[in-house]
Amino acid sequence: MQPKVSIIMGSTSDLKVMEKAAKIFDEFQIPFEINALSAHRTPDQVVDFARSAYDRGVRVIIAGAGGAAHLPGVIAALTPLPVIGVPIKASISIDGWDSILSILQMPPGIPVATVGLDGAQNAGILAAQILGTGDSEVFEKVKSYKASLENKITKANEELAEVKFRFKTN
Repeated sequence: MQPKVSIIMGSTSDLKVMEKAAKIFDEFQIPFEINALSAHRTPDQVVDFARSAYDRGVRVIIAGAGGAAHLPGVIAALTPLPVIGVPIKASISIDGWDSILSILQMPPGIPVATVGLDGAQNAGILAAQILGTGDSEVFEKVKSYKASLENKITKANEELAEVKFRFKTN
């Protein structure tokens, strides 16, 4: 089985955040791979990874990084595949803003779709939506997932209706 999505991160210390995307792929039954690659410590491996991803079956790359967060942009510069960047609030981070801005502010021609700070779950959903444009099975799983979100809010409102306050009108 070939991976359709690749999850990469600057180091395994980012796994706690990035595993949220992996859980989405398990739920949607989308084959994926997960690796640690560093734009600064393993630049040759990053180049090899990015240039071979398509031939290995990868169609979307999710790249998480903290601090200066160069990994998503470097990957995007090396491959025509869509790249989703996950800014991570790392121990060396400036409240996560350095990661957010490093991933978000890419030069023209090198887009990186960027989710919120530590937003790997949304990155996983976005990757599934991208894949779903050409795969009806994945598309149906995304539709079902989105419907479940609506059901959660409907149930929450039913529970809130039971909460009593003296001046509550609903």
